[in-house]
Amino acid sequence: MIKRKLQKKVVSSLQTFPVVGLVGSRQAGKTTLAKSILKDYPNSLYLDLELPSDLNKLQNAELYFQENSSRLIIIDEVQRMPELFPIIRALVDQDRRSARFLILGSASPVFVKGTSESLAGRIIYHELTPFSIDELGLASGAMNELWLKGGYPLSYLSEDLNHSFDWRESFIKTYLEQDIPQLGLRIPAIQLRRFWTILANNHGKLWNSSQIALTLGVSAPTAKNYLDILTDTFIVRQLMPFFPNIKKRLIKSSKTYVKDSGLLHALLGIKNFDQLFGNPIAGFSYEGFIIEQIIEKTRGTFDPYFYRTGAGAEIDLLLVKNNVPEIAVEIKFSLEPLLSKGFWISFEDLKCRKGFVIYPGKDVYSIHDRVIVTPIDKFLELYG
Repeated sequence: MIKRKLQKKVVSSLQTFPVVGLVGSRQAGKTTLAKSILKDYPNSLYLDLELPSDLNKLQNAELYFQENSSRLIIIDEVQRMPELFPIIRALVDQDRRSARFLILGSASPVFVKGTSESLAGRIIYHELTPFSIDELGLASGAMNELWLKGGYPLSYLSEDLNHSFDWRESFIKTYLEQDIPQLGLRIPAIQLRRFWTILANNHGKLWNSSQIALTLGVSAPTAKNYLDILTDTFIVRQLMPFFPNIKKRLIKSSKTYVKDSGLLHALLGIKNFDQLFGNPIAGFSYEGFIIEQIIEKTRGTFDPYFYRTGAGAEIDLLLVKNNVPEIAVEIKFSLEPLLSKGFWISFEDLKCRKGFVIYPGKDVYSIHDRVIVTPIDKFLELYG
């Protein structure tokens, strides 16, 4: 049993807020975390909306909640019944004490119609991601397994690479054939799988609606809708560009990444390290993997962006606080990382406080009075 670091934050929020939301993709470990929290609330009640028996209990949800008003009520897969949110809001407004509801969902609050409006001011959300380097306490030399398999618990903890790959293939199939229809979306699974695979092949690159729509044989708005669905169900990250107040022609498109590196590799048919290291996607995969580790570690402290000018000056990841770019991160899948002229131009233009080059080596050394080359585990220690 690997204790999730988010548990302390969720428990702390339950002591303050009447409703706490725990969101994240399917199979990231939300249910396991919720059941671990149950130990602190022995009188709590757990409902799984994927079970017909639990759905039946909520035929008259208002009455059921009132009869159990003294208990912490945990509702799993809450996006299946968005009509519960106005009821929860009304009950919370009648009795605003803490720890009334813990709701779990695998779609973003904005995506579930009415959620954010219904519970505004009454709820705090936490996102549970798959396992991270920091959470597992991995040193740089031990992280390759996490990079290859991804962080979903049942994939990462599988002792056999083939079993891990098969689990991820099953996850993709279930997501497309069951999870998406349950959200009320009528998109053919084979069509969305093609789109997802196209995204995987363009991992870490600028989003181009017209080009991807042409490849898929759909309209540009339809392609963007598919992208938003994968984003709102925590499968894809749209990393937005940063626009400082400088007179330069800047790239305005987002960069897209499959958030979990294991799912990326499954979509591309990469089963082992030889296939990964020999694939042209390896550098982009490593970049996305490192970006996810940093975003997860610095969540709530920095806002993540990338930066690119029309002339080609670029920074892979820009960590911004109060709209001020503070830390520039460049990611190089090389033991001898070299920075382009474009990085230095961007670094000076943005007046970043610090710069880091993340690479797969073990040594830490400076290449500038404000720029350090470091493995990812050493970088994460700075924000422990």
